[in-house]
Amino acid sequence: MVRFQLGFKCLLVLVTLLFNGIAAADDANVTWAQLTDSQRQVLNPLASEWDTLRPWQREKMLDIARDYPKMSADKQERVKRRLANWSRMTPYERENARKRHQRFKDLPADKKNELRQKWHEYQNLPEEERAKLRAESPDTYGDAGN
Repeated sequence: MVRFQLGFKCLLVLVTLLFNGIAAADDANVTWAQLTDSQRQVLNPLASEWDTLRPWQREKMLDIARDYPKMSADKQERVKRRLANWSRMTPYERENARKRHQRFKDLPADKKNELRQKWHEYQNLPEEERAKLRAESPDTYGDAGN
């Protein structure tokens, strides 16, 4: 009897996981027209390309739209700005951005803090000086204005 109950519990867990996986896959395959009004409002910069995004990309964007109402006003503004910037990028630029992000994530904590400090210092410079730095070193500061 105990063996039967254990087997039944395992089967129940597997069925639950299967249905959750199917639900997640369905969420990732939703078309633009099937999004809710609030999802479309948040993800609007991606409207023209939504139906061509890969499932994992859609899933990530749906997670952002789900969490958006819980974000502070500053974070909501940052999300809007980043989605707008992302929507204007070419596939090549997006791939490079992903690689840079992954390289940053792989850095030791002290190096990340050092780069954050340098970024903060850069952000506090007058616009004229930032423009000059971007012009002098486009490889370093080329996308810093975004």
